[in-house]
Amino acid sequence: MRMLMTVTIPHHTFNAAVKDGTAGAKIGKILEAIKPESAYFTDHHGHRSAFLVVNLPDATKIPALAEPWFLTFEADVQLHACMTPEDLQRAGLENIGKQWC
Repeated sequence: MRMLMTVTIPHHTFNAAVKDGTAGAKIGKILEAIKPESAYFTDHHGHRSAFLVVNLPDATKIPALAEPWFLTFEADVQLHACMTPEDLQRAGLENIGKQWC
């Protein structure tokens, strides 16, 4: 299942990695391990954040996606199921609408 993964990284942890020169390598190692479909880095509510699209074959893979962020940066992680426009077209909204109206 395609998931939108939101990672929020605390300032103190990331600042330390920037100062000691390891921030880029640490992020690279995580991305290599979790292999996101896409990854975007930005601010979110004033914190360094990442928005990643990842594939979650089943719930047992959640730790493999989240723990690298927890352990490396003490980050907060949220996972949300998401769809492409094609997925939404196949969702059967017409039938659901008829059933519930």
